Amino acid sequence: MKRWVLLSRIPFLSVVVMPYFLGTLLAQRLTGRFNPVVFLLGLSGSVLIQLSAHYNGEIYDLREDSRSAVLGKNPFSGGSQMLVRRLIPEDKVKILSSAVVLLALAIGVVLQFYFKTGKWTLLLGASGVICGLFYSKPPLRWVGRGLGEFFIAYSFGLLAVNAAFYIQAFRFDILAFFISLPIACAVVNIILINEYPDYEADKEAGKNNLLVRLGKEKTAIVYALLVICTGVSFFFSLAKGLPAASVFFCFPVLIGALVLAFLMLKGVYKNRLMLQKMCAATILVNLGISLSCMLGLLLGR
Repeated sequence: MKRWVLLSRIPFLSVVVMPYFLGTLLAQRLTGRFNPVVFLLGLSGSVLIQLSAHYNGEIYDLREDSRSAVLGKNPFSGGSQMLVRRLIPEDKVKILSSAVVLLALAIGVVLQFYFKTGKWTLLLGASGVICGLFYSKPPLRWVGRGLGEFFIAYSFGLLAVNAAFYIQAFRFDILAFFISLPIACAVVNIILINEYPDYEADKEAGKNNLLVRLGKEKTAIVYALLVICTGVSFFFSLAKGLPAASVFFCFPVLIGALVLAFLMLKGVYKNRLMLQKMCAATILVNLGISLSCMLGLLLGR
């Protein structure tokens, strides 16, 4: 059981859980609607889609994960190593990956046709499946085409917030869209910085993600630009109606993000121990933005 939990990389599910909670809370605040069963089903579907991405990453990134373990793995890279170390059979992981995708689609059917959450429900879910399932899996394999980072921005930023809002409110909203933008920018930085420890392994394996394509120095500039976009888009969401109380909570988060951008531009990622700490801090920035918006919605007017 412990091996399967490690394979699933449970702590990383927070990057979809937090924005999903945010979208749900926003729907309740704007429309007064909250269906707990719909909430739990939608949350389950979102988590299952992310798990499919995790499982397929373990299967189809096996070569680079093996090299990463040799070249210097850290807790935020190289997968769980369960398949690399042959602690779990690959065929069972493939079966589990198919099972979670089918279950996620079944949840989408139930939400749309039984709970009548809206005509876009299944399409939203299907778009998440396409992004998650084929992030690592051939023939699309977004991560090897330099497109994976963009699909991550969509899945764990735009989709997570707006789909959660939609299935409660039965409509889309401009505020939900703008709130999802800083989260989308911040989640891309999680992927970018987590690619640094795997750089050599990915390059050897021909995994042409954005870091491999641009190189470390240019990717550090992209990271810094995304931090700026995170801050700018957050203030746009304030202009569209996010309670001003969110600023009180988000300000230290954005300061931390700027510090990380400065460290990236200074090349601090070359220090393996510091890189590991920066990977953790980048995740906290992403989660902190979602939490700041939620606290603003709860405490603001």
